Amino acid sequence: MNKKPSEWMSEALKYEDDLLADLKMMLEIPSVRNDAEATDEAPLGPQTKAALTAWEDLARRDGFRVGDYKGLVGYAEVGPEDAEESIDIIGHLDVMPAGEGWTKKPFKPVIEDGRLYARGASDDKGPSMIAYYAVKMLKDMNVPIKRRVRLVMGIDEESNWTGMKEFFEEVGYPTMGFSPDAEFPIINGEKGQASHVIRFQGTNGGSFKLVSFKAGERFNMVPGLAEATVETMDPKFMEAGLKRYLATEKRIKAEIETSEHQAHITFYGKQVHGAKPETGENAGTYLANFLQQFDFGGNAKGFLNFLGTAIHDDTTALRIGAIKHDDLMGDLTMNVGIQEFTADEEGLINLNFRYPKNTNNDEIRAAIESGLSDDFDVTIAIEGNAQLPHYVPGDDPLVATLLDVYRQHTGLPAAEQVIGGGTFGRLLDRGVAFGAMFEGVPDTMHQADEFYPVADLTRAMALFADAIERLANEA
Repeated sequence: MNKKPSEWMSEALKYEDDLLADLKMMLEIPSVRNDAEATDEAPLGPQTKAALTAWEDLARRDGFRVGDYKGLVGYAEVGPEDAEESIDIIGHLDVMPAGEGWTKKPFKPVIEDGRLYARGASDDKGPSMIAYYAVKMLKDMNVPIKRRVRLVMGIDEESNWTGMKEFFEEVGYPTMGFSPDAEFPIINGEKGQASHVIRFQGTNGGSFKLVSFKAGERFNMVPGLAEATVETMDPKFMEAGLKRYLATEKRIKAEIETSEHQAHITFYGKQVHGAKPETGENAGTYLANFLQQFDFGGNAKGFLNFLGTAIHDDTTALRIGAIKHDDLMGDLTMNVGIQEFTADEEGLINLNFRYPKNTNNDEIRAAIESGLSDDFDVTIAIEGNAQLPHYVPGDDPLVATLLDVYRQHTGLPAAEQVIGGGTFGRLLDRGVAFGAMFEGVPDTMHQADEFYPVADLTRAMALFADAIERLANEA
């Protein structure tokens, strides 16, 4: 159409109020995966299903061709139905648990100081709804497009990507596409990803007994809260030890409650996205680092020593020897996402790795084994959605077009980029992540008080509309 960025922005501003209203409605749905309440109609729990249904209802209201895949994936499309080529925009409607530390109500969206606060505002309901409105705008304007344009929404991106691969295999892959689930200017490379889960029985020994230890809710979140209960003949001894520990360790906070023969200890770190663990403070490994000084035995000792020494405060896995770097994808990172111990029951440690092309999961497993003590009796297996490294070359027309649109709309330089995070873009051979977080905006994904700037809603909508129109006709 050869519209100028200012013309696209002028059109986007007409939708500002409607976008905000529909987005707030979506943000009020606490769409966290909940297997405990799963049914045949809601395979990942009622709230994820509610979000998918609400989105599909919006698409029907606005005249899209709408489909549903097994209650796991929704899709809405425009453009010629018989087109041989197609463009997909792939987002997700599930969100992470709210976690600790919010000063707002996570599922009651509120605007303060130009920011829309809510869980999902930036990851990924906000960007997904911006992309939806960009396609709606093209549809309402009767913009001619040669390729079919399909919006695809999943409800399990934050866990195991349930249904997404099967959807594409059965319903069909597009020619190319992007996921609005990251940042501008573009993400055209993503590291490999796998969770190596260590499992063991909660045995004890020694004069201290680890009754329970709990940190983390998801593999891809750095735990901001960790709690342990310990049986001991002298809880005041532990209380004095914590006071000394906190006098030298300033990056975390902690508290202890004692009774006659028991101590309950709580550590507070900084919860962040597991793709960038170096920006957080892992409350669980700090708690283990404190506890390991006491006389524990059995697997409790191995558990605390591994967490508290071998992998504590080491997001590149240097001490266990898994460290890797390559010039394209950067460093391997390790997030200790879930840490659980219950006396006489099964415990686990979930180590989530994001790794470059010059290593693999066999090498990573060998490094983990080298860091475990001989008296820590465990099994190790990859669990969940393991993914190989993904890269779309910078000279691919998809990448070149999106970078050109970004430069024209922002006036900023733009280059290809590789991240540790994983987006649905990697499901496609020619798939990338594109937006919707602008440069300079704090990244609050997976964090307390998650937000998206209100002014960027229409700014990103205009940019997306231009990009989608070009991809549908030219790239």
